Amino acid sequence: QVQLEEAGGGLVQAGESLSLSCAASGSISSSNIMGWYRQAPRNQRELVATITSGGSRTYADSVKGRFTVSRDNARNSVYLQMNSLKPADTAVYYCNVIDRAIMKTYWGQGTQVTVSS
Repeated sequence: QVQLEEAGGGLVQAGESLSLSCAASGSISSSNIMGWYRQAPRNQRELVATITSGGSRTYADSVKGRFTVSRDNARNSVYLQMNSLKPADTAVYYCNVIDRAIMKTYWGQGTQVTVSS
């Protein structure tokens, strides 16, 4: 059984930085996509950033130039560096892994990020 353990998050002021990390335990194929989604109150969950096992990255337009997603394949971990944070970035951030070999999706429990103005 694959489990995702997130770390990071918290309360920061606008303009500050924060980093998130997520470690996957269990068996995941080498063909996977790791990334982050977020959900603000009364909003749908939305993609923030993803990175494939080959290193290709995708970002939501709202975070381009401010957030950086990276991964460590040896540790089955994915990271999100968030700079120049805005109050609009306030949400619960979820780690996500898609195992493309078996077409299965895994989610972390979520971590709160709050940006005050």
